[in-house]
Amino acid sequence: MNSNTQPDFPGPGRYRHYKGKDYVVLGVATHSETRELLVVYRTDYGDRSLWVRPLAMFQEQVTVEGQLVPRFSWIPD
Repeated sequence: MNSNTQPDFPGPGRYRHYKGKDYVVLGVATHSETRELLVVYRTDYGDRSLWVRPLAMFQEQVTVEGQLVPRFSWIPD
C-alpha cells in the first residue's frame, strides 16, 4: 500500500467519522470468546480515549441525508 491508497483492512492511521471527528486506528484485535474482529482506535481530540468497534460496523455505510456514506473514511498521510 502506498500513502495515497486506502487500505482494504483498516490499518493503523487516521480516519474521519462521518460526523466529522478524527480517530487514530491502532490495529485490529480478536475477541477472546467470540473470535469477532474488533477495530481498536482512539480519539484524535480531547482525552484521546481508547475505543473498540466491531470490524463490520467500522466498515459499514450509514445513511446521511438520504445518501450512503462510509462510517469511517481513511485520511491519507
